[in-house]
Amino acid sequence: MKIKILAPGLLTSVQDEGRFGRQRFGMSPAGAMDAHSMTLANILVGNPRNTGVLECTMMGPTIQFDAQTVVAVTGADMAPQLNGVPIPMGQAVLIPDGGTLKLSSAKNGCRTYIAFAGGLDIPEIDGSQSTLLRSGVGGYQGRKLAAGDVIPLRAHGTPVKNMPIRQLPQAQVFEKEPVVRVILGPQEDRFTKAGLETFLSQPFTISPKSDRMASRLEGPKVEHTGDASIISDGIPLGAVQVPGSGEPIIMMSEHQGSGGYTKIANVISVDIPLAAQCGPGSKIRFQAVSVEEAQDLYLAQLEEYRRLEEVFNGNYTSFFRIRVNGREHMVGLGRVTE
Repeated sequence: MKIKILAPGLLTSVQDEGRFGRQRFGMSPAGAMDAHSMTLANILVGNPRNTGVLECTMMGPTIQFDAQTVVAVTGADMAPQLNGVPIPMGQAVLIPDGGTLKLSSAKNGCRTYIAFAGGLDIPEIDGSQSTLLRSGVGGYQGRKLAAGDVIPLRAHGTPVKNMPIRQLPQAQVFEKEPVVRVILGPQEDRFTKAGLETFLSQPFTISPKSDRMASRLEGPKVEHTGDASIISDGIPLGAVQVPGSGEPIIMMSEHQGSGGYTKIANVISVDIPLAAQCGPGSKIRFQAVSVEEAQDLYLAQLEEYRRLEEVFNGNYTSFFRIRVNGREHMVGLGRVTE
């Protein structure tokens, strides 16, 4: 089983959760920019959550399959088509032998994820298939995909059950000006009161200079109390640096391991995907929350994944969507056997 890339799109690469424990040697974790959409795609096709997928940026690829398999497309809506016929986002779809999957330009958001039942049959480096583009490491030959690339697929063993119900309960929607929640610090004391107010009250625009390493923001200047430089220290995913220019920079998947600019805040884990889906020209706002709030949101997201897996892997014969108090729920019905 394998796929052939007929057209690669603007920037398509292999990504999973990323590789960890190597930053002290100067190696970035890499990994999916929108880990939430990647996880949803894998759950839909019955894979472990961290299975490698294709991450597509702004414009998606055209892919030909040489055998029947199951895929799911999540994240930004790139109007996927199977053999010229539109297929839904956020749903497991059976691909026939010889089928062609084509993605177009993103309608909202900017990154789309394609998961394959069983995953991609390519080597792991330090426990990850992720492509670290700026170092040429991992993924498919350490680079973005190109026309003519052929990638083998792993057999998924037992066919994915209950295909009609393997669908997200709600369509993914990406706002044009999302509010991204942050935890202030660790150097918020290096900013004036006016600077902090600017950061938390004004919109910023994603710069065309943004990439997988960082989302650079343009807009009002965030004022320091003095020098913007510090003794270099560690940089986690989602750290918001503010250099002397006063324009914030959000550290993303291919961020460096350390840096010497003041960090005003850190984007919380569940909102990093919101920042990742903001393409050049998009606007973004920040809202401060507590560590406890961030932890509760993260645990709620893990529970969401668990519930989806429970529903999709259950022995249901039919599936319904119901709305209760304005919220939509998935309900599966099955036979009880003794």
